[in-house]
Amino acid sequence: MLMSDLVAEIHMAITSNKVRTGLTVLGIVIGIASVIVMIAIGNGSQKAIQESIQSIGSNLLTIQPGKQRSFGGGPQQGMGSAESLTRDDATAIAQGVGGITAVAPTASGNQQIIAEGNNAQSSVTGVTAAYAQVNNITIDVGSFISDVQESKRSKVVVIGPDIRDDLYGENVDVVGQKMRIGGLSFTIVGVTKSKGGTGFGSSDEVVYMPLSTYQQYFSGSEYLSSISVSVTEQDQMTQAEEDIEALLLKRHKISSVDDADFNIRNQADIIEMTSSITGTLTMLLGAVAGISLVVGGIGIMNMMLTTVTERTREIGLRKAIGANQKDIRQQFLFESATLTFMGGVIGITLGIFIAFVLDHFAITTTQVSGFSVILSFSVSAAIGIIFGYYPARRAARLNPIQALRYE
Repeated sequence: MLMSDLVAEIHMAITSNKVRTGLTVLGIVIGIASVIVMIAIGNGSQKAIQESIQSIGSNLLTIQPGKQRSFGGGPQQGMGSAESLTRDDATAIAQGVGGITAVAPTASGNQQIIAEGNNAQSSVTGVTAAYAQVNNITIDVGSFISDVQESKRSKVVVIGPDIRDDLYGENVDVVGQKMRIGGLSFTIVGVTKSKGGTGFGSSDEVVYMPLSTYQQYFSGSEYLSSISVSVTEQDQMTQAEEDIEALLLKRHKISSVDDADFNIRNQADIIEMTSSITGTLTMLLGAVAGISLVVGGIGIMNMMLTTVTERTREIGLRKAIGANQKDIRQQFLFESATLTFMGGVIGITLGIFIAFVLDHFAITTTQVSGFSVILSFSVSAAIGIIFGYYPARRAARLNPIQALRYE
């Protein structure tokens, strides 16, 4: 059969019943669009989580007091709530471990904050000047805590934009104004730029003050809530983690890692773990959406079987005038493939458009990947061949005499 004749026959078969063809193609369109959108949502979520974790700091190691809580294990001393890390530990790490850019000890807790007749419950964190560098804190107006203010135990604070908006009003210039924390008056010296939530809290809702001030007036002890360490290079993080662990074990006179009164969180490990989880969820979303593709394929098979029945006499006539099984099989396979091709093109376009709309209007973060487009199109093509083969084979094997007699 000539290609021009084949194209003409396919066009006639598809357009002879436009409603049925449209409904059949719609199943493929919905399936492919669903796969692309679901994978885009999964990829977007993975990217957003990674960016949120990385926004906390670059090449970051976080040391917390207390043992690591293991899944399925018994109760242990909670991370961050024990008293085992001190400023001397932070100093020893800064001086005794190589490949480190900066070390930032912190102590924190929740306090009642009062300003302009408004009050809020917020996290108050005692920090040193290095904290801004280690944790990628950027100042919007004013300045961050300085070494001089820290050494003098000055009653100054740097606040997040959410705290400013809640207590003073949106975008109000608050540098130089006062706020009361725990009955004490503090002067605002800066406001940080908005970073949003990270899944580990939001820096936009934190009040920072000199660490020495916090320890004197609020914690009343020398112990820390955490020590953040910025490593120079990504490939040095594992070595730095091992060196810090060995140093702290020696300082705390602990012989075994299992008995350590501290734990170290590696930012790279957290990113890898979250990437693995979100990757699995993305595959699950894609698989669930892929079910609709199978349903669409069944719809194509149903339509093609119906077409074979309706065109039985036509098939018999073609075979009677010389068409062989290959010609008949080729005709129906091409019809099936054409339907899935049409559905694939429309579905990919619709899926990309929906993903764009979801991301553009901040409904959810999406990221369309070339892999999902190629995968969807490949699966749709395979469905056209697989689900179209049986009807094509059935049509090709019809007995021409019986076909001509078919009413």
